[in-house]
Amino acid sequence: MTSPSPSPSPTPAPRDVVLCECFARDGLQHEPQMIATHDKVALIQRFAALGFERIEATSYANPKVIPQFADASALLQQLPRQDGVFYKATCANVRAVERALADQASGYGANEISLLVSATDTHSLKNLARNRHDQWDNIRDMVSAANQQFRLIGTISMAFGCPFEGRVDPASVLADAERLRAMGVQHITLGDTTGTATPKTTAALFAQLQRALPDVTAIAHFHDSRGTGLVNYMAAYDAGVRYFDCAFGGVGGHPVKVSYGGGHTGNVCTEDLVDLFEAMGVNTGIDRQQMLEVAHHCEALLGRSLDSRVLRAGLNPLRPL
Repeated sequence: MTSPSPSPSPTPAPRDVVLCECFARDGLQHEPQMIATHDKVALIQRFAALGFERIEATSYANPKVIPQFADASALLQQLPRQDGVFYKATCANVRAVERALADQASGYGANEISLLVSATDTHSLKNLARNRHDQWDNIRDMVSAANQQFRLIGTISMAFGCPFEGRVDPASVLADAERLRAMGVQHITLGDTTGTATPKTTAALFAQLQRALPDVTAIAHFHDSRGTGLVNYMAAYDAGVRYFDCAFGGVGGHPVKVSYGGGHTGNVCTEDLVDLFEAMGVNTGIDRQQMLEVAHHCEALLGRSLDSRVLRAGLNPLRPL
């Protein structure tokens, strides 16, 4: 008598949204303690194992400016690549892109890089040390240097308002997005850098972006400065956005040498966003139980409690049938 053949493993349901985990880059950028390279590598591997399709892995920043990422190339060399996962490296200038290309030529490195422009001159000068005109020249040179070797992510920060210049004209943001698209950038992030967006402004701006550039993949990047991050993400989702940035424990999100008057400036918390989506019946592709273990590990790595409500209260038990 022959044994019955084992039943095939069920095919995972297609995910409804794509989340980018930002802990390893945006989250660690301003942490005072240096995290060992092997700890970063292990953490990024755990993010990929959880089901994240996009992970901010590191930054090719000048080590003198941001010493946390002096190990960018060493980290990427040690990081086993997982099929279907995009590992993003932040690049500030052509020199950074050249470093990314050199790593790629050596058989490792990022497969996604970021291009950042601020919606306002004042923030651009404070955060990027260039006015908008010069930063656009810088972006053009970076795109040229990248030579289509990476997936390019164009980010417009201060898209919903600026603490220095106040309201930002949506027409100006759309013009920036169109400029990025004309350079060949097909993934465009609108950044709520200091938590000034509301569900109303979020829905309106993303709807305009998608009408103006229907072939672009819109990405939402919100900060939870005023406790509005989750509701803004829901507004973006209702407006048709399916790509979202988040960070375990809500860490990160405070640009270099820019004071916003104190208070909370972190990213939207991964655990809370995943739990909310899943409770709504939106498949994130993320293993929720393993996610909690990783969240505890992130707290242990930084040596303090982070801003995860789900880690304190537990997962929502009332998921849709």
